[in-house]
Amino acid sequence: MAEVHHCDLAIVGGGLAGGLLALAIHQRRPDLDLRLVEESDRFGGNHVWSFFAADVAPENRWLIAPLVSYGWAGYDVVFPGHARTIDQHYYSIESERLDQRIRQRLAPAALMTGQRVLAVARDGVMLAGGDRIAAKGVIDARGPADLGQLDLGWQKFVGHEYDLADPHGIDRPTVMDATVSQAEGYRFVYCLPFMATRMFIEDTYYSDTPDLDGPGLGARIHAYAALRGWAPERLLREEAGVLPVAMDGDFESYWKSGGAGVAKAGMRAGLFHPMTGYSLPDAVRLATLVAGTGDLSGAALHDLTLDHARQLWRARGFYRILARMLFRAAEPAERYRVLERFYRLDPGLIGRFYAGNTTMPDKIRILSGKPPVPITRAVAALAGFGGGAR
Repeated sequence: MAEVHHCDLAIVGGGLAGGLLALAIHQRRPDLDLRLVEESDRFGGNHVWSFFAADVAPENRWLIAPLVSYGWAGYDVVFPGHARTIDQHYYSIESERLDQRIRQRLAPAALMTGQRVLAVARDGVMLAGGDRIAAKGVIDARGPADLGQLDLGWQKFVGHEYDLADPHGIDRPTVMDATVSQAEGYRFVYCLPFMATRMFIEDTYYSDTPDLDGPGLGARIHAYAALRGWAPERLLREEAGVLPVAMDGDFESYWKSGGAGVAKAGMRAGLFHPMTGYSLPDAVRLATLVAGTGDLSGAALHDLTLDHARQLWRARGFYRILARMLFRAAEPAERYRVLERFYRLDPGLIGRFYAGNTTMPDKIRILSGKPPVPITRAVAALAGFGGGAR
């Protein structure tokens, strides 16, 4: 017989955005009867999320610090004409750690895994088995809405974590190694030295299409490991992803496509960095924002999350212009030059860029000088810059 689960707040989707929301709200409002609904049997999926120290404001680090699996005091970037070590802290979170933290902190009744969702409203959730959740408020964090409403490029990747036969001898991450062949767009390899004989290697492309050749990228990862002299003995983790890079789009239509009148989080709310596709900084910001609000009704949550996401979309027109420059002002094999030039700039500017906190002087500095792409195409990409929203 179908059952109705009554609660104060239901969060639909137990990935990064939904998991952080649940943890933040439980920390600030432990009295609330909460439900975290996830289709798979564990929270967080199979991911490694990494972030720069500047991505998370000091007042919000209480939420993210218990989840950090690894940290380093600096990181490297390598390009055909430029290599550099940047002395800024860098951290990684494993999805297993997020799952563990959620299960430790939330009551067993709050954890609803293995639940396929049929419909979401601002005050309820319909489950595939016939059960229903009746809630005072609902937040939908299930992943992207209709990405067809946005003008997108793509960052796509395959990552392998290996147990190596011998120590790799690397003491900090390589966030970008763009000395590899520039096939299909801007390509780089990303390496995280987790332990002396454990290495995470990711092959990443800024591509015009979302199609992902998993086996092909996996073969390139093997070739890269061999080039570095690393001998994998065992594959510990394999993950893949395709992230949107926003060049333009109709934000209001995108929001409505994810469910009119329903509060949203994460990718479903359009909360991702337009130039990188990364969503962790925005997920932390929204989680702490919601946890600090007094009214968690469905209507209030909808207005709060919509206003927050809309303001960020309007404020990030500069990043969308840069994305257009990368994808439309440079030939695929030459796109690395845009990032090579960027990584010659001040480390503080670089940190603010990835955190989504670029200042007006930063913008002027990024755009000043001779562009690393044909001037006529650069001007065409910049012509629409105004920072507004559609």
